[in-house]
Amino acid sequence: MSTDSISPPSRSSSPAAQRMRRYRKQRRQGLRSVRILLDETDIDALIRMRLLKEDQRQNVEALQTAVVFRGGTRDVHRVRLEKR
Repeated sequence: MSTDSISPPSRSSSPAAQRMRRYRKQRRQGLRSVRILLDETDIDALIRMRLLKEDQRQNVEALQTAVVFRGGTRDVHRVRLEKR
């Protein structure tokens, strides 16, 4: 007779299962993921507001930081309208 213990089935470790677990955990923590589109004039406005440097216009992390710091694109659009 074998004394090996029978291990319970392990959780699925497929990439889709991992993403779903991470998504559910973030939702429980009150976090939401938001995707926004920025056109060139939005990026120009962030540069004018000095939230982004010219050489960072292709840097996704710098763009995210600039938009979050300013509180969203609403302010970017306001600056764009004021400059016209």
